[in-house]
Amino acid sequence: MTLSAALDGRHTLMEQEAGEAAAAVARMLETNRDAFAAIARRLHAAPPVAVVTCARGSSDHAATYTKYLIETLTGTPTASAALSIASLYDAPSLVGNRLCLAISQSGQSPDLLAAVEQQRASGAFVVALVNAPDTPLAKVADVVIPLSAGIERSVAATKSYICSLAAIAALVAAWSQNAALDAALDTLPASLANAFALDWSAAVTAYRGASNLFVLGRGYGLGAAQEAALKFKETSALHAEAFSAAEVRHGPMAIVGKGFHVLALGGTDRAAISVRDTVAEFRRRGATVLLADPAVGDLPTIAAHPAIEPILMIQSFYRMASALALARGCNPDSPPHLNKVTETL
Repeated sequence: MTLSAALDGRHTLMEQEAGEAAAAVARMLETNRDAFAAIARRLHAAPPVAVVTCARGSSDHAATYTKYLIETLTGTPTASAALSIASLYDAPSLVGNRLCLAISQSGQSPDLLAAVEQQRASGAFVVALVNAPDTPLAKVADVVIPLSAGIERSVAATKSYICSLAAIAALVAAWSQNAALDAALDTLPASLANAFALDWSAAVTAYRGASNLFVLGRGYGLGAAQEAALKFKETSALHAEAFSAAEVRHGPMAIVGKGFHVLALGGTDRAAISVRDTVAEFRRRGATVLLADPAVGDLPTIAAHPAIEPILMIQSFYRMASALALARGCNPDSPPHLNKVTETL
């Protein structure tokens, strides 16, 4: 039985828009093919000494993915900017040859704009990945990558986040000249469609009555774990925290015991081994753990390039999250106290 059928055929904008991700990614990749190549030529001609990401919310989870991908494939140190350094403290930024990647759905938040403007004034090459057209962010960027996700009416971002991840993967594939990742991107739209069809209803059953939850990932999958934890809170009023499968051992694991709930995102690379090891330990303690993993998972996933697997997992997760919200009596399209565009100073 599909997730929607299990909930009397009810659908949400969140589910509908997540289901559009495959087409949106195909559109984004085609639209920006030449731009990715041009950025790569610029980065080869003048290699940056560091990469700074500017983002908040779901976009900052895409920045986590960016860090792992850039550092593993190019060796360039990558860090997320604390936006308030520019917007509240007016602190100076060291001049230097950096790449600044600004990731945003709306491209409007004042603190994001202040940080990007500061980076550009300090000599950074600014690339903006933004979904909304004609935004203030686009005006302060050297290059704009339109995410081409289309309008999202649900407060919960889905397809724009997936397009962000795909855009980062395409940019880094071009920069690092990684043929395997480039080939995996060619099949990503079709794989996303297949991932959306996977049945994660076991998670709806497991988490319907939960009150606290850990989401585990590591490496390329950590950003997806962060995004899943946010969506649990945002759409289902379920307190969830994301941890690296390594970092969770430094204190947080002390509260995991009988009846505690865990969602773990595995994969096919070395980082997934520690995820599975942590899952095994938590199960010995009596925790209720669901593992999304191509080989040994409780939730079905698709084996792919290790950098692509988290994108596919979050696509499967979004459909489940919509169903879970309904099962818990929540409206994922319009969570309380939240707006579609968040502007922070």
